[in-house]
Amino acid sequence: MLRALAAGSVLAVLPIAQAAAAGATRIKATHGAGLCNMGIFIAKERQLAQGEGVELEFVVTPTNTDIVTLFGVGAVDISMIPYSNFLSLVDAGAPVKIVAGGGVNGCLVVAREGIRSAADMRGKTLGTFQADTLEVLPYDWLKKAGLSFKDVQVRYFNTSPEMAQAFIGGAVDAICAVEPYASQTVAARKGAAVLSDGTDLYGPQYADCVLAVRTPLLQKQPEVVRAVVKALFKAQQQIEADLPGALKQTVGKYYKTSLEAATAAARRQPVMTDQRNQGDFILARAQSMKEMGYIKKLPGTEIFDWKPLEAVVAADRAMFDGLKLKSA
Repeated sequence: MLRALAAGSVLAVLPIAQAAAAGATRIKATHGAGLCNMGIFIAKERQLAQGEGVELEFVVTPTNTDIVTLFGVGAVDISMIPYSNFLSLVDAGAPVKIVAGGGVNGCLVVAREGIRSAADMRGKTLGTFQADTLEVLPYDWLKKAGLSFKDVQVRYFNTSPEMAQAFIGGAVDAICAVEPYASQTVAARKGAAVLSDGTDLYGPQYADCVLAVRTPLLQKQPEVVRAVVKALFKAQQQIEADLPGALKQTVGKYYKTSLEAATAAARRQPVMTDQRNQGDFILARAQSMKEMGYIKKLPGTEIFDWKPLEAVVAADRAMFDGLKLKSA
């Protein structure tokens, strides 16, 4: 996979962790489009890591593939990335670790009128992203019903808005979308319905995107990683205290949907930075990734490094205890 990534033009982007003129360490990062990214969006917009001498800078990624590419080749040191893409990078030999979470839940299978079960999907078209959590969920969902991707026609898209418009316009029969785009499509296409929100398969508070860092940054500048994790905790605290304010600051700039749609979707994909309790879930999904042909060997707990997160928790226990969503 990394060989394919290295062929991209993104190699022209310089790597990261460079000192800014003001003396802060500027960290470039990539991110996705779902509500699971709201924590890092608020951390960036409100510069919540500046107090620790770190400045977040986002690199533009036109497609979902670019997010993985930049991180995979080392053009950025930090990425809010679907756990499935992370597993692909690990299998390809990328030196990366999961250090925190983004959001939980929020991956939805949405289908047009006339389709109300996995059995109804036989012979129909399914829109999703390749090697994404939004591909793992329908794979697991169909498998539970005794079906497979051989029973449907899978069509891959590049961005969430593109896939949403394809479904609304009738180009595909069903999609697996992330919030807020999933709710947007249900509202925009008459007769559309949510067939699975993931909790029917995985239970409550399952992981979607995770905060991953490249190992050299973790080894050489652990204080920078701690600063970013601390900023995510602060962002979660502020989002939980004032969700409408967070949505107003991010809808339009990051979420290409209406404020009303994003508000309705927000309850389905809350921010949860401490996802230490999701390790087993992520490792279990690796089996699906292997069956789909994206990875050759199953990873172990070495893909996680919770030390930066645990150090932040120990340093500010009151802040951590005040969060609504956390592992412990």
